[in-house]
Amino acid sequence: MAEKKMSSGRRNQLKSLLLLIGQSMLEKEAREAEKEKMNFMQETCPVLSIPGCMQEMQELCRKIHKQLDLADEERYDMELKVTKSNKEIDDLKLKVQDLKGKFKKPTLKKVKMSADAMLAALLGSKHKVSMDLRANLKQVKKEVKDEELKTGDWRKTIEDKAGMDGRKKMFETDA
Repeated sequence: MAEKKMSSGRRNQLKSLLLLIGQSMLEKEAREAEKEKMNFMQETCPVLSIPGCMQEMQELCRKIHKQLDLADEERYDMELKVTKSNKEIDDLKLKVQDLKGKFKKPTLKKVKMSADAMLAALLGSKHKVSMDLRANLKQVKKEVKDEELKTGDWRKTIEDKAGMDGRKKMFETDA
């Protein structure tokens, strides 16, 4: 048999009752917290009676300073515990995220596809890509050196350089 559905009026009435109960519970908790706070203050902070003598006043100040030191130590210890627990919480959150993010790698299937078809699939049909690797190579032309062109009798080159005409040619070519 199908479950019976609740009417919207009944549902709204139950919601309002739950809200009223929750509100009264919150108010009760707030009153209890206030009572606990007042009891703690009465226990730890008695009514201050100011002594008339200077020596008694100094003794009272020392006593208050000792209490302040103890309270500061407790506060510092509590802060360290809180920061340590916050760090642990953050670490645990990161571990949970890491665990949620892990997944089993699927086994890959072999696909027979040419390089042109693969690039077309990756880049889309807009870009025309060809896998002619030799067309993309840089063309380098070999330069022929002047000395290789002047292959001839070595005696001629020495005779040309000898004398004033030869030295003049050397200076003209160097400059």
